[in-house]
Amino acid sequence: MLRTTNVRNGYVDAENVRYVSEETYKKWTRRLVPKRGDIILTREAPLGDVGKIRTDDLVFLGQRLYHFRPDPKKLDADFLLYSLLGSDLQGQIRGFGSGSTVEHMRLEDIPCLEFNVPPLPVQRRIAGILSAYDELIENSQRRIKILETMARGLYREWFVHFRFPGHESVSRIPSPLGDIPQGWEVKKLEDISSYINRGITPRYDDEGGSLVINQKCIRDQRLSLDPARKQSKSIPIEKLVRFGDVLINSTGVGTLGRVAQVYKSLEACTVDTHVTIARPGDGIDLDYFGCSLLRLQETFERLGIGATGQTELGRAAIADIDLVLPPTDLQRHFGEAARGMRAATAAYANQIQNLRRTRDLLLPRLLSGQIDVETLAA
Repeated sequence: MLRTTNVRNGYVDAENVRYVSEETYKKWTRRLVPKRGDIILTREAPLGDVGKIRTDDLVFLGQRLYHFRPDPKKLDADFLLYSLLGSDLQGQIRGFGSGSTVEHMRLEDIPCLEFNVPPLPVQRRIAGILSAYDELIENSQRRIKILETMARGLYREWFVHFRFPGHESVSRIPSPLGDIPQGWEVKKLEDISSYINRGITPRYDDEGGSLVINQKCIRDQRLSLDPARKQSKSIPIEKLVRFGDVLINSTGVGTLGRVAQVYKSLEACTVDTHVTIARPGDGIDLDYFGCSLLRLQETFERLGIGATGQTELGRAAIADIDLVLPPTDLQRHFGEAARGMRAATAAYANQIQNLRRTRDLLLPRLLSGQIDVETLAA
């Protein structure tokens, strides 16, 4: 089942999904079965995100999604995708949006959207130029997935299954978390952290000198600065985000507990009060620390308390989590083994942001005809 959270930036995520029985699937697809190349629009929570189905997986759509399948004799599917991502159609979508609590678009308004449709050969040229960037983005995303799988697999082998180098000669001892290797300890997260706290209440200003990371910046256990906003308020030094910090979404439904580690140097950057900073303490390897907290994402989510829509993850709950702490030299050994993979992952993520930024700069110029596509394609 695809939900609005699976549709973003031109892509449909068919992996982080929920599953249903075959009977339910057939019931929800009796009118039309979604397939590769179809375009999906979110019409609520959030409004206006767009994506293209790029796999042959069996999927069906949640109620807040709208499904497009262009007539190939009239409209190129990729051209429709980029048109829906463009400022003209996005402006119309926002104009149709209504609702005091959650902005949404009525089903009957979607067919009323209007946009300029050039001849098919021109549509295909425009779409081809823009999709070249998306192909590079997809390649980088695949590499990130492989590298992340390798780093997390190594962590799991050493620190979950306890098959670390030399484990054969180390006996096990009882602990509150079960049997652990001799010489290891069980520690509270607070004991291995130098700082755990939420960020600031920002004073947003497009001309401000610092960035504020919010909940939307933390997704799929990665940090993106694209949704970050500028602000002008002074920032206490301890709340400035540092390399190696782990950021934890601490409010909301659906976003609560999401985790990402800061894996690049950031200047004049902080988080807002919906995000908690957990900073590794002295002598704690930052890669061990980061991988440990990334594995706790579901735990953080379960620890949230409060009414629907107001779920909170308090500092005390985060600080009180128990972790198995290996010796310093084994942490360092893991860091040396994993750091190359994780650094490459960060480099590819940065490459994706640059490619997406370039694509988004080209998009309105190509759609408006400001750029001669024949000259550019040549």
